[in-house]
Amino acid sequence: MTALGFLYPGHSAEDDYPRIEQLLGSDIRVDLVHTDIGEDAHRVDALLEMGSAGRLAAGVQELRHAGADAVVWACTSGSFVYGWDGAQEQVRALAQTAGLPASSTSFAFAHAVRELGARRVAIGATYPEDVAQLFAEFLRAAGVEVVSVNSSGIITAAEVGTWGESELLALARNSDHPDAEALLLPDTALHTAAHIPALEKELGKPILTANQVTVWEGLRLADRRVNAPELGALFTREPIVQA
Repeated sequence: MTALGFLYPGHSAEDDYPRIEQLLGSDIRVDLVHTDIGEDAHRVDALLEMGSAGRLAAGVQELRHAGADAVVWACTSGSFVYGWDGAQEQVRALAQTAGLPASSTSFAFAHAVRELGARRVAIGATYPEDVAQLFAEFLRAAGVEVVSVNSSGIITAAEVGTWGESELLALARNSDHPDAEALLLPDTALHTAAHIPALEKELGKPILTANQVTVWEGLRLADRRVNAPELGALFTREPIVQA
């Protein structure tokens, strides 16, 4: 059994995680602990506070007691808002507190883009424009070419969590770019786990979504590969280990 631990901010699309666990179809356990988000706002000052070391440390002990093999801060905006160097320090502090391999959703996106062999990507962000641009800057620091950024301008994760398939498909269509080799949907408050195959069929290219890449990153930290085509192109890469 491989146990993956996730620190998830608040309550929005956390039901993606048991769904993903089911779709993995192997001896993978997904453990999720909710962190206190403070103010629910896609605003730089609120995001910096949301991702502070104290807020993350508060949930770590529960994951350790659950026997997690790795821990991932399941929040994109609450990690990239610190910039590349600051996000690395955030992960280092988390690893030290947990005594486990650690990462965040922002790094998960960077690693997943590399895994797909994509060089140019488009971003479909629910965030306000200034926050969306910070994600683009983070990806550029990772060596990824960002060809377009589409922002929906939504302030709260709570509102994003109400979006269904129609809003998600509209976001993907409106955010795609002909030069992009993959489309990234970076908000972990967005329900995507049930819709990735439909998104990839619609756009004809790999789709990377926040909760999808977060779980993939946990598997990467635990040195596991699982073939799960219902989770998109990212989960059909070789080499494959299927329990």
